[in-house]
Amino acid sequence: MENRTMQFILVLSGLSDLPSLQLPLFLVFLLVYLMTMTGNLLIVLLICTDSHLQTPMYFFLGTLACLDMGYSSVTIPRMLFDFHTQKRLISIQACITQIYFFVFFLISECFLLAVMSYDRYVAICRPLHYTQIMHWKTCVLLVLAMLIFSVLYPMIHVLLLLKLNFCISKPLQSFFCDLPQLLLVSCSDTFINVLLIFILAILVGGGIFTLTFCSYIIILNTIMKMQSKAMRSKAFSTCSSHLTVVFIFYGTAFFSYFHPNSNDHSSLDKVASVFYTVLTPLVNPLIYSLRNEIMKISLKRALRDLIILRGKNVFK
Repeated sequence: MENRTMQFILVLSGLSDLPSLQLPLFLVFLLVYLMTMTGNLLIVLLICTDSHLQTPMYFFLGTLACLDMGYSSVTIPRMLFDFHTQKRLISIQACITQIYFFVFFLISECFLLAVMSYDRYVAICRPLHYTQIMHWKTCVLLVLAMLIFSVLYPMIHVLLLLKLNFCISKPLQSFFCDLPQLLLVSCSDTFINVLLIFILAILVGGGIFTLTFCSYIIILNTIMKMQSKAMRSKAFSTCSSHLTVVFIFYGTAFFSYFHPNSNDHSSLDKVASVFYTVLTPLVNPLIYSLRNEIMKISLKRALRDLIILRGKNVFK
């Protein structure tokens, strides 16, 4: 059979079909995107310039901020383009490319959250060995291994997608190209694709999820055994922001992907997708800056230095 993948154009259902909502939605998501990029970039700059933040914990936090900027840039600019043109058309090549980068940043963030949970485990449960275990070489190797795996992992799905024919003009019930949604509009046999998603989700996703939450269970158990209330409060404050981000990320992702398929769920799916693709990268820097005293002190110090520098320039 002739492969019709290269000629086929897909239609995204988007968030709303109402023409009157396209401009308000464009402005809202443009503001969200600008705030996301600004907040995460600010965290990266603070960590790079403040010597007090150049520790393994903040190294991972800076990496998370970089991933969140990429994660947002995979979906929101395309969404803004669709709001502006009101066409919501995308080629198969562009769709598969978006899926590759979306899965890359998704699996990278899952891995990084697991690494960050392990970092907090060592810091709280084995504080005397923290510097020996989490030295800079280990941190860099962990991030490097995460990135290498995340580059290779989506290639498996992409190579299988390139063998499919897409000949059903059914819109994708999403505002971006999502792998399960794309398989629904294929006229080829997608059994291998679905089976691979299921197996990898159990092996890779289940493994990462288990490592992440087992670390926090051990951490919470250790905190509860601490005799000093001040020590418990300090230890919990160091991982509470991580836990908040983990629950938001996994909670919305599980709701979106792990419930019975039904047409009645399409609107709820889109809301959940907005949370874990758009709002999670936005709230991450807010959570880490508002719930982390060291980050707040660093931000105040940077603002104070900026004001002093501007004052000196004015009086020159």
